[in-house]
Amino acid sequence: MTGPLTTRFTEAFGVRHPIVQGGMQWVGRAELAAAVSSAGGLGMITALTQPTPKDLAAEIERCRGLTDQPFGVNLTILPTITPPPYDEYRRAIIDSGVTIVETAGSNPEPHMGMFRDHGVRIIHKCTSVRHALKAEKVGVDAVSIDGFECAGHPGEDDIPGLVLIPAATARLSIPVLASGGFADGRGLVAALALGADGINMGTRFMCTAESPIHETVKQAIVAGDERGTELIFRQLRNTARVAGNAVSREVVEILRGGGTFPDVAQLVAGARGRRVFEDGDLDAGIWSVGMAQGLIDDVPTCAELLDRIVGEAVDIIENRLRTRTAVA
Repeated sequence: MTGPLTTRFTEAFGVRHPIVQGGMQWVGRAELAAAVSSAGGLGMITALTQPTPKDLAAEIERCRGLTDQPFGVNLTILPTITPPPYDEYRRAIIDSGVTIVETAGSNPEPHMGMFRDHGVRIIHKCTSVRHALKAEKVGVDAVSIDGFECAGHPGEDDIPGLVLIPAATARLSIPVLASGGFADGRGLVAALALGADGINMGTRFMCTAESPIHETVKQAIVAGDERGTELIFRQLRNTARVAGNAVSREVVEILRGGGTFPDVAQLVAGARGRRVFEDGDLDAGIWSVGMAQGLIDDVPTCAELLDRIVGEAVDIIENRLRTRTAVA
């Protein structure tokens, strides 16, 4: 299937399908990004998965060897005790010739000048209309807006996509990607109907043949349902949606009982979460997954998945939702 769904996003970013693979720590590597892009979507390498800017440059080059289609790099900007060398990561992205960046987390404005000076188009991921409007004001090219259903950080407003997406698209003039809870053609049609120009998927792309995570994790997602997640860090106002397991449930109980971050720091260490994806030990640490796992029941290739999603969406639009003229 070749480009039956053209939107402002596909035209502005030069991709065939209005489907983006969002940045995911430990998951957004060259093989997945390349497979998504080759299938007609927009794949994303996650910058901070790479331990150094030099490693990121090598990963970008590896991706370029796997696809001749556009792909981007996710750069997550979050407050940390020891911030990554963002200037060096930005330089690695620019020097590697990447022209699409997804920013997420904090205000992207401090990063805009350098990217703009080198012709990089920016998608900013956010969780509220007010943050999306701010991102538009500082000059991003598109926003990806996360509903409460999403994996990772859904923000603190708890607004589901069915309300958040049309609330955002009603006020924004730039292309909008709907994120959080999307996994199939039905979701793509719904997003377009709500005013979005495409969808951003994470959990669904975790569960593909090219996803560089352990098969046990993929099968856990297939077996899971929409109830199988936990919201941690609520009391710290840094909410994260992760898989429900022994570790995440312990974190919830400690914080609910009056604990503070130092009391759970060892449990939520990134190195432990990485072991889940690499070793397949589902209780090794916390790991992100969204409510969309309740819509996932197989592990296709990225090409099979995108063809299926777009084919289903076109069928819904052209057949199920087609306007029929009444016969007198």
